[in-house]
Amino acid sequence: MLMPSMRAPRTDPLWQLTAACDADRRPRRLDLIVGVYRDDTGASPVFGAVAEAERRLAERAPSKEYLGPAGNRPFSAALTELLFPAEQVRDRTLAIQSVAGTGALRLLAELLAETGPDRTVYLGTPAYLNHRTILRTAGLRVHEYPMLLPDGSPDPDAALAALSGAAPGDVLLLQGCCHNPTGTAMPVQRWEELAHAMAARGVVPFIDQAYFGLGDGLDADLAGMRRMLEILPEAVVAVSASKAWGLYNERTGCAIVVSDDPARRAHAYSVLETVARAGYSQPPDHGARIVHEILAGPGLRMRWTAELDAMRARLGALRTALADALAHRTGTAEFEPLRDQRGLFLRLPLTETQMGLMREVHAVHGLPSGRINLAGIPAHRVDHVADAISRVHPAVHAVSYAR
Repeated sequence: MLMPSMRAPRTDPLWQLTAACDADRRPRRLDLIVGVYRDDTGASPVFGAVAEAERRLAERAPSKEYLGPAGNRPFSAALTELLFPAEQVRDRTLAIQSVAGTGALRLLAELLAETGPDRTVYLGTPAYLNHRTILRTAGLRVHEYPMLLPDGSPDPDAALAALSGAAPGDVLLLQGCCHNPTGTAMPVQRWEELAHAMAARGVVPFIDQAYFGLGDGLDADLAGMRRMLEILPEAVVAVSASKAWGLYNERTGCAIVVSDDPARRAHAYSVLETVARAGYSQPPDHGARIVHEILAGPGLRMRWTAELDAMRARLGALRTALADALAHRTGTAEFEPLRDQRGLFLRLPLTETQMGLMREVHAVHGLPSGRINLAGIPAHRVDHVADAISRVHPAVHAVSYAR
């Protein structure tokens, strides 16, 4: 029988905040917490391409038989081809389907721990909340380094400086694009510089690809990773289908290993299948079939790409509108860096206390770090959010009262 622990139970702060938001009955409440794309009605829409793929699959009534720990192999192959169009990279890969991007992160963390128990993973902060937990649960050492300058802007030299203390076999965790929670994006040149520094020290990249297509476009968002893997002999890549296809509750993802050595790839495949088998036996297939159906034919693929582009354009318009509204209200350049951020998330220059006031006084729910889900703001509510920000920010108050 399990004995009760005297320690307080561990809880995920994001879901605690979400529960508090759900309990807020004010009609003007805005949920800007969880990273789900929403339209101006507040709904998380199903892609037209996804709905059509589901209709076609239903008509064909594919079998529901077991697929094994590696999951849907045609899905993994199609996704790998999308990510790595260059054969010189793709021919060095292996991939298995996972339970969403989170499952891919966990599978690959277990692989890294199994093949290098003394590894250290270098993690830039602020980081995605779950990265640290996944890495440490797998038994990996984590070295955190600040990736922002004191003014909150990206430090272009942070990762290079952190790598100066790395040993061969250590790992650098990178988000592929549209960084969560900061919204920062690395230019291709920076990816290339990092790749050469990592090659010199024998460091392996662990790339989390969750938001591709929502930053500067599908190919632009993937260009840095593609260039890095042309240079480096090995890498691991966790891929999520949640954002780019809107398959949040289908839990669809892929774990990809890149290696020049076929024997090392074969060993990695064995480890990944073993971990998957022990953890959940095999991943759910429905989302994987949808993605494969979309990527397999030019018609649905073009429709999906157009819908993804429309989402990206709306996010860009919301970001510009909010930055414009804040500039108008404050008369300062305080919020100009918001224009350079990319993807679903925006990181406001607000303290935890100020984010609390946003929630308690203005019914705008975000994370204490200042991160908000930009897609959760309907276009007609941008002014409301800008007003809330301007009223809780002390520098803005100083400007306002001086007039």
